[in-house]
Amino acid sequence: MTNRTAGGRHTRDSPPRKQVRLLVTVALVVLILDVVTKVLAVKLLKPGEPVPIIGDTVTWTLVRNSGAAFSMATGYTWVLTLVALGVVGGIIWMGRRLVSTWWAVGLGMILGGALGNLIDRIFRSPGPLRGHVVDFLSIGWWPVFNVADPAVVGGAILLVGLSLFGYEFDAPGPSREPGPARPRREVSRWRRDVARWRRRW
Repeated sequence: MTNRTAGGRHTRDSPPRKQVRLLVTVALVVLILDVVTKVLAVKLLKPGEPVPIIGDTVTWTLVRNSGAAFSMATGYTWVLTLVALGVVGGIIWMGRRLVSTWWAVGLGMILGGALGNLIDRIFRSPGPLRGHVVDFLSIGWWPVFNVADPAVVGGAILLVGLSLFGYEFDAPGPSREPGPARPRREVSRWRRDVARWRRRW
């Protein structure tokens, strides 16, 4: 049975299994797509030999990336690996109190993308915690990326939007200021007083 506090929040001892399953499902879909496409890219593409999809604007381009998403922060591979581990740990912790469905989707996207790139950093050359991430899709002037990159960025954008609109990960809906019932009672009392005053006159 699910327990809730007075504010409608679920307690730590009763996380909704539906949201946890959704988070895990989204993460697995992103992770599988990322791993499979990277394996195919390494097998079918050659470095420095782009394969056109839409002219020269959209191409398959195999790149080994030592940086973060979209080839940013190159040269800090081990730092990014530790950051990714921290992100995964934080999402696992949040999953224990997760209630919002949309937060489950956003966290699942980030978790799947973070795990996809983390696998590269751990198991690919030049070595553990220093492995280079496989990127393979190039669109115009945008840096070459993989499936994990837009999943992480898209999930982060979704969570920022949810936060701005008052949706929290441990509440089923947008947060509201407590105590809206009191003003209603005061209005009703004021109306009764006005009605009595009219009857007297």
